[in-house]
Amino acid sequence: MTTTDNIFKEALTLSPSEKAQLIDKLISTLDESDKKIDELWTKEAEDRINAYDQGKIKAISLKKVLQKYR
Repeated sequence: MTTTDNIFKEALTLSPSEKAQLIDKLISTLDESDKKIDELWTKEAEDRINAYDQGKIKAISLKKVLQKYR
């Protein structure tokens, strides 16, 4: 049995409230930011703004974008 299987088996013995607390704690660890990824997204956003300001790309209205997916 793997470590995760052991943890899961033990978690099943918790009360519903304790399970919910554990789930919340586990999910919150998935939301931790990654500094490198944050830096890459910041650069991407800045590059897109600069390209827009220089007329290299144009904006599309939300209405038009949503029409594409209806």
